[in-house]
Amino acid sequence: MIPGLPENVRKTGSIDDYKAIAEKFNKAAELCKAYKLKLGYHNHNFEFNDLGDGLTGYKILLKETDPATVSFELDLFWAINAGLDPIQLFKQHPGRYKMWHVKDMDKSNRNVFTEVGTGSIDFKPIFAEAKLAGLTHIFVEQDVIKIDPYNSITQSFNFIKGTLLK
Repeated sequence: MIPGLPENVRKTGSIDDYKAIAEKFNKAAELCKAYKLKLGYHNHNFEFNDLGDGLTGYKILLKETDPATVSFELDLFWAINAGLDPIQLFKQHPGRYKMWHVKDMDKSNRNVFTEVGTGSIDFKPIFAEAKLAGLTHIFVEQDVIKIDPYNSITQSFNFIKGTLLK
């Protein structure tokens, strides 16, 4: 899993930069395939910035990478934080979202993380489209934890297992 892009692309990436990255992803994916490995990319929020003409880095990566060899690990928080609807992404690119990062968004500040099930993200319709997404793995992620970390992960785990994976 590629966890992010170089700092220069994050801050000032252009359409051409993202196309070059996509080409590198495709080449790396072919190398991975030769060794029975798979390649994927994890988003943050900067990939959703408008680069002009309605293009974003994320749209470019999706369009310019080979769906047969490059998958995506969708960070649901960052996608929703950027104003995207994960279900629409699944419909536009079925099967490409093999993994999800699951963390919730604080109800009063959309830039703050919180335990899954306690925030503002409605996960039920998203999880209902897991098959369309191509989901094989979920990861509970909490970048900033305000309570005891074991309590945090327990709350998130219990909500996901008891409510979303039924």
